[in-house]
Amino acid sequence: MHKATRYALGLLAAAAIATASDVIQLKKDTFDDFVKSNDLVLAEFFAPWCGHCKALAPEYEEAATQLKEKNIKLVKVDCTEETDLCQAHGVEGYPTLKVFRGLDNVSPYKGQRKAASIASYMIKQSLPAVSDVTKANLEEFKKADKVVLVAYLDAEDKANLEVFTKVAEKLRDDYPFGASTDAALAEAEGVKAPAIVLYKDFDEGKATFSEKFEAAAIQKFAKTAATPLIGEVGPETYAGYMSAGIPLAYIFAETPEERKELSDKLKPIAKAHRGVVNFGTIDAKAYGAHAGNLNLKTDKFPAFAIQEVNKNQKFPFDQDKEITYESIKAFVDDFVAGKIEPSIKSEPIPEKQEGPVTVVVAKSYDEIVLDDTKDVLIEFYAPWCGHCKSLAPKYDELGSLYAKSEFKDKVVIAKVDATANDVPDEIQGFPTIKLYPAGAKDKPVTYQGSRTVEDLIKFVAENGKHKASISAKADETSSSSSSTATATETATEAAAETQTEEAKEADHDEL
Repeated sequence: MHKATRYALGLLAAAAIATASDVIQLKKDTFDDFVKSNDLVLAEFFAPWCGHCKALAPEYEEAATQLKEKNIKLVKVDCTEETDLCQAHGVEGYPTLKVFRGLDNVSPYKGQRKAASIASYMIKQSLPAVSDVTKANLEEFKKADKVVLVAYLDAEDKANLEVFTKVAEKLRDDYPFGASTDAALAEAEGVKAPAIVLYKDFDEGKATFSEKFEAAAIQKFAKTAATPLIGEVGPETYAGYMSAGIPLAYIFAETPEERKELSDKLKPIAKAHRGVVNFGTIDAKAYGAHAGNLNLKTDKFPAFAIQEVNKNQKFPFDQDKEITYESIKAFVDDFVAGKIEPSIKSEPIPEKQEGPVTVVVAKSYDEIVLDDTKDVLIEFYAPWCGHCKSLAPKYDELGSLYAKSEFKDKVVIAKVDATANDVPDEIQGFPTIKLYPAGAKDKPVTYQGSRTVEDLIKFVAENGKHKASISAKADETSSSSSSTATATETATEAAAETQTEEAKEADHDEL
């Protein structure tokens, strides 16, 4: 064979290897048949220009390879080419991940966007709500994930199995669940039926539940026992800590050695407050900017703070004081006893409201947003957010329309810089728009529609107490914007958003 021919074939082979992928790209004419012919499919709906999609790509590829031997398929759909397909599946942003068990059983993917998390989540999806555990498969089942739960029951105990199964169905995205009716196996595991053993690959290795089988009690046990005594706060664990519903104590330090030293020092405090306050170390070099979100200085470590996640309140420990067992014990004890006031970060209250949109700051939040006589639509924004900048003229127009309407004293269109002001909600993305209806301030409604003046008016009218329906000004901007599908935000907006996100993340990684 000629040398040049061998060289060319070598290049082709190398290119084939380089482009080989375990992620299957589908189109409108192949999607339905593929989903129908596979029991379980994870689909990513993406756009090539999307920064978050680019970040997900290698993780998604790695997860697809890990799941290949389990016959769990990962696919992707380019929404810039398959617009109709993406709209048919309700895609409103990128990336959107959905779990398919056929075309009629679709659920949103609720895990993290890391390879290990994707693989773990999909393996749990592939299992029945409660797997049958025997002596032969127990050890293998224990290794199904970092945390698994096994109920040991009598063969005739249908009532407790039903309660356990209900919990399993509710928490199946979090942990694999198994059940055994082998009395000898239960004895070998150190329990007597009815009991639940939570096996974990950290801390003490397992925890036992032997109380009365009640769903709420089992859920609380699972959440508490599955959380490391002092875990690590990072991109893969942050959402879990936020959803746990109990305060989180952060231990910031710049080196692994320092984090371990502080963790060992504070472990007795974490143990004393287990189930009441979660504790986690956090890499101050990678995620030091997050200290600012807790009202800590971002250039002085080690540091300690507690976040009341349900109310998004922050309790920073004085950074001029040394972090010792005694000082942190006293601080945490006082926090649990309700003796510490939360720290509030706020811009100054505006001396005068200028413009059609009411500017809210932390110190005026309750007075304006929680005014029980008014429907309040509020945008939580960030100054660097490209989509927020794109929304601004439409949002100003919305404010002007209501200010000139018969509902000017009943509806408030407001905005708050959520990076400069503490707000009660944990905001996951920008812009986030919520309506706080008059008479139902404890039940805010999050806006999910397209960002047009007409659709925002419709949202306020349908969800507000005052049913404030007004006519939108039919100018060229609003008319054209109303015909634009939410799923396909313009490339210009997306590019701006990606650039600002990338610029923002150049300084630090985001949790």
